[in-house]
Amino acid sequence: MRLTPLEAHGICAALVVIDMLGRTLRLQYLVRGCGHRLGFRDSLMSNLFAEAGATLTPLRVGGEPARLAGMLASGVPATASFVAIAFEVITAWPALIVVAAWIFGRYAPEWWSTVGVHLGATMREQWPWVVAVAVVSAAAWWFGRRLARVAPHRLQRPMRRILVYWRRMPWWPLAASFAFSLVNVATRLALLPVLALALPSAPSLPTLVMGSFVLIYGQMILPTPAGAGAVELGFLAGAAGDLGGGSHWLLLMWRLYSSGLGTAAGVAWAVHAFGWPALRRFGARVAGARSGDG
Repeated sequence: MRLTPLEAHGICAALVVIDMLGRTLRLQYLVRGCGHRLGFRDSLMSNLFAEAGATLTPLRVGGEPARLAGMLASGVPATASFVAIAFEVITAWPALIVVAAWIFGRYAPEWWSTVGVHLGATMREQWPWVVAVAVVSAAAWWFGRRLARVAPHRLQRPMRRILVYWRRMPWWPLAASFAFSLVNVATRLALLPVLALALPSAPSLPTLVMGSFVLIYGQMILPTPAGAGAVELGFLAGAAGDLGGGSHWLLLMWRLYSSGLGTAAGVAWAVHAFGWPALRRFGARVAGARSGDG
């Protein structure tokens, strides 16, 4: 199957919209399950804040605080916001594990037989870059761990109030959250294969799907913001197969759709909602608290 560049970009744009729509509804339903209301616009805003916060910070430590800030600004009580976010995580992980088990069981052998030798050889040839990425990743891990300790006490809520929300949560928001989490995984995984289908010669679908999974969800354990450095190195080294001369342009477009658009929208909305001076003051307080923690 081949796609024209216009068709590939149109499908990717639609996948981004579907993903964000699913995440927006997921958070709305979970807040409703806690007995409160969160409008569609406010839910979208909170998710975009989280996208920007997670993408731009080491170890993704800014994601959930940014989401919490958006929910608090929308009038959702702090404890209900905390519980809704916790339930989102609880339902998202099983969805990811289910998809991961299916993909690894079905595609991992062919993927490794296709890219394993080439990937290892490229890493050996480019060892200075590998070392540089490792050093930067270690520094990002150290900074992210310190940043995560800035304000843990500010996120703490009385356990008694949390348990009240916990016990009152009906089953249907959890089922909806699990379903929307599957949509989230599927849409993000599809971005790279769709873009690659516009190439003159694309790798096999198993190689693309498995490579897409590794590159997308490897970012969850990589310490640099959005896995910067390590993801690019793996992509260009052939983690998604031989993409030919268009690999650099494909990498740029994949980054744009997988994180760039959401991050840019989140930052723009935060500047519009709070103003750039307020965001700068917040950053200064975080930096000051981090310094004081040391």
